[in-house]
Amino acid sequence: MLSTIYAGSYINNFTLADKVKQVYVQGDAPYRMQPEDIYQWYARNLQGDMVPFSAFTDIDWTTGAPSLAHYNGNTAVDIQGQSAAGYSSGEAMNELTSLVGQSAGGFSVAWTNMSLQQVISGDEAAYLYAVSIIFVFLCLAALYESWSIPFSVILAVPVGILGAVMGAHYLGQDNDIYFKVGLLTTMGLAAKNAILIVEFAREQSEKGDSLFDAAVHAARMRLRPIIMTSLAFILGVLPLVRATGAGSAAQNAIGVAVFFGMIAATSLGIFFVPSFFVAVCRLMGMDKKDKKAAEEQQIV
Repeated sequence: MLSTIYAGSYINNFTLADKVKQVYVQGDAPYRMQPEDIYQWYARNLQGDMVPFSAFTDIDWTTGAPSLAHYNGNTAVDIQGQSAAGYSSGEAMNELTSLVGQSAGGFSVAWTNMSLQQVISGDEAAYLYAVSIIFVFLCLAALYESWSIPFSVILAVPVGILGAVMGAHYLGQDNDIYFKVGLLTTMGLAAKNAILIVEFAREQSEKGDSLFDAAVHAARMRLRPIIMTSLAFILGVLPLVRATGAGSAAQNAIGVAVFFGMIAATSLGIFFVPSFFVAVCRLMGMDKKDKKAAEEQQIV
């Protein structure tokens, strides 16, 4: 009971502004500021009567060893906090590092718990994205048996990323781990739409059509399946975008990234992917090879 009065005790959780908050019960401030305030409290005995603490407690001052906080064998000061509205946790951590560097006393910063994991994972994010892109490129190169055509698929990915980033910026979403999961999903779906067009355009080009005609024909033929699958996925994540209550922040982050990313990848990708296909093939000289092959077939 004394720990609840003076330090507080955890009770349960509640949702406030789509964030989960903890509920603590504690004595009112005027009745727990001094040791003598304990005499103002009562406890119920076995008979149900309220007995004052003064009946069975006494206050006495004595000396003892001070409590010292250490981390990695050094004297430390534990600082806990969170980023202000409109700022990411990374910006808050950078600001804290700057303030500690300006302070006197030779203090340094050492992160723990979630902040430490964020620092470790943040340094690896760029390498993970690079490895993912290389892996996808090699898979597409093996699929099409070409080193040039996969570029037209990968170039469509930034279109979906742009839509996801713009949607998150417009709705005030943070660049957290949940948004990154939605971003990776958007990249895969944008590449899927591009593969549908590029694969058909490549087949048409091998049949003798020019690169431009093959790209336009592929965009027309693949328009309906692309729209059907994209709309199904966009409407499927709409409940995540509109989610409320406990855990809704994570659902919103994933839903917003996929929702706006797929809208951009579908509406803009249907125009950009054929253009990327024609530009990459002409840059690699594939149009000249197709013309030469067509002339040889006519001669034969």
